[in-house]
Amino acid sequence: MIIAVDGPTASGKGTIAKALATHFGLPHLDTGLLYRAVGKQTVLNGGNPDDPLDAVRAVDFPDSLLDDPDLRSEASGALASRVSVHKGVRAALLERQRAFAAQPGGAVLDGRDIGTVIAPDADVKLFVTASVAARADRRHAESLSRGHAVTLDEIRADLAARDERDRNRAEAPLVEAADAILLDNSDLDAKASVAEAIRLVEEALAA
Repeated sequence: MIIAVDGPTASGKGTIAKALATHFGLPHLDTGLLYRAVGKQTVLNGGNPDDPLDAVRAVDFPDSLLDDPDLRSEASGALASRVSVHKGVRAALLERQRAFAAQPGGAVLDGRDIGTVIAPDADVKLFVTASVAARADRRHAESLSRGHAVTLDEIRADLAARDERDRNRAEAPLVEAADAILLDNSDLDAKASVAEAIRLVEEALAA
């Protein structure tokens, strides 16, 4: 069983995907973390995230980088959005993600193109979204809890810019799959969002 969870930054898709994986006893992959690692490795290499050649050179990052807590920072998220527009980067990470999805027993993957590109035949596809205001409030609280000094206005501007890049990039843009189930959690807290996601997936599997 493959469950695809897509959505924009700070929509809660990661929290939901982890909860679904636990609920159904499946392995989980945060595909966005792969792009964050490529973005950071590009900078560590002294490269430019907007240069496709520099970004592709960073795809062979060490696995240990995935454990770096800095990958969860706003700066790393912005880098991920910049390197993810490059066709070469997406192609290099494509098979890695598809192999994870194809493992025996299935998996839960979250990202921006899981239901449309990585696992178009997923058993269930969720598209999780929320208003920019709601997402900015969540990300601001999360950043403060991690000791990152960033203003709410900065986060709103960053989310708007990342949404623009993700939706309008030439390669695998952020778009809701035609057969995806929409979950708008603008007015839901994390617990309620998870409960609704589990209900929607169970309902889809029983159909």
